Amino acid sequence: MNSDQPQDKGRRNVLKGALGTGAVAAGAAYAPNFLFPALAQGERLVEFTDEASQAFNWRPIEPNTTHWQDTRQIDNHITDNDDFYLVQHYGQPEVDNDSWRLRVTGMVDNEIELSLSDLMGRNAFEQQVGFECGGNSDRLLHGLIGNASWRGAALRELLNEAGIQEGAKEVVFFGADVGNEEIRGREVEKAFARSLSLEDAMRTENMLAYQMNGEPLPHYHGKPVRLLVPGWYGVANVKWLNQIHVQDTRYMGRFMGRDYVTLKRVTVGGTERWVENSVTTMNLKSAIVRVVQSGSNYQVQGFVLNDGTALASVEVKVDDGPWRRAELSPRNTQYSWKLWTFDWSNPGPGEHTLVSRVTDVEGNVQPTQDDFPEKVSFWENFAQFPRTVSI
Repeated sequence: MNSDQPQDKGRRNVLKGALGTGAVAAGAAYAPNFLFPALAQGERLVEFTDEASQAFNWRPIEPNTTHWQDTRQIDNHITDNDDFYLVQHYGQPEVDNDSWRLRVTGMVDNEIELSLSDLMGRNAFEQQVGFECGGNSDRLLHGLIGNASWRGAALRELLNEAGIQEGAKEVVFFGADVGNEEIRGREVEKAFARSLSLEDAMRTENMLAYQMNGEPLPHYHGKPVRLLVPGWYGVANVKWLNQIHVQDTRYMGRFMGRDYVTLKRVTVGGTERWVENSVTTMNLKSAIVRVVQSGSNYQVQGFVLNDGTALASVEVKVDDGPWRRAELSPRNTQYSWKLWTFDWSNPGPGEHTLVSRVTDVEGNVQPTQDDFPEKVSFWENFAQFPRTVSI
């Protein structure tokens, strides 16, 4: 789908109006440097014919709903704030920047309370981080995804300033979004929260982010401050953050112990068992997002997401042919999404199946769907994603 089509322009206007972003639009904050450029004269987008593409539905951003981008329209290394995916669990609370406070409590020597100006006055750094929802899947063409440039303060520095006490094991992050949960017949009020082990929380790249693509963090993305844990699924990046609590026990709230939990059948010490794991670091994953034709030449384009481990290769296979290497964008960084292209010359007429796979430097290879363990839950969908096109 050409990004210059009228329906796309209308779509983007709807999104920007819905977000109510600030004076500088994200697209204007960065000089254009496209890996997937808009279609040039004589080029055309080759439509996918696979079932997932035919069934795909896009909808504009609406309050308190999930939003996914159309991955077939990725044409920039940085995702506009109005295209970056959205998931929330207890609505989207309105938080006043002036009265907002971030508290650090629990097993610390010095409890801390910061205003937004206090936080913005601390040492700041910027980094490019891309991530996806733990429930992202081929049903949405893997559209629960985005890549942005973030600015904020280092979580590690704040925790060191608070002084972690001996015996502390877990750091819990609470958001301002609150909902009612029925637990064993009783209704209780719960804030959205996720936790990290102390070791994971002290990673130098973890950020208390207050800017996204050069503008204040938009409301839908957790204004005024969200946690950013590079290399982890999006659920870890707690929005509307207002409390950090250090404790000596595991945190087992809904979104750690009951939801965002993958249940799968695996072999444990020679015995087949059903086991669960919390959704945490992103699994190694690639996906094809579009195919462009120029004369007799075709280009296949896609992305990779993972936990930040360096990549060894991205490869593409056409039908039953050999795996052939794709080219990674030089703009990719450790925790960004990794965009790539593959030149497909002179394909024969008819229907073709295309699939990509990624391998990292540790030797991990993206599995096929047949290699996946049997799962009950739908979290962590990172299998190879075949696409079909007709030439």
